[in-house]
Amino acid sequence: MDRFTLSETEWRKRLSPDQYGVLREGANEAPFTGRYDNNRSDGLYRCAGCATPLFDSADKFETEFGYACFTQPIGADRVGAHGDAGSGAKRIEARCTRCDGHLGHVFDDGPPPTGLRYAINSLSLDFRARGTED
Repeated sequence: MDRFTLSETEWRKRLSPDQYGVLREGANEAPFTGRYDNNRSDGLYRCAGCATPLFDSADKFETEFGYACFTQPIGADRVGAHGDAGSGAKRIEARCTRCDGHLGHVFDDGPPPTGLRYAINSLSLDFRARGTED
């Protein structure tokens, strides 16, 4: 997959201030405030920074954590996992492998088949209903 890079100025033009804070600065939206937390529609979730398809709604599950949660990305080459001690707690950060945008975090308390929980900020995603993808 080709890398997608922009200058800071170009990122700021492309993203809302809140999206920039999440995708480019590693911020996280407050729990239960994201537009995709309770989305039950069928489709694909793309990176809001570079439009790369990242997650399928078939892999989304309900939690009490207040974020859109998935058991796995569409492909192992779409989402990278990196150590993140920024909050003082040891956790694994999830990043888009194409644009290096911060998506959220990965935890090992998810349901089968993977046992993983990708807790993803809605601000880092763009949902497209199945059949409307380009």
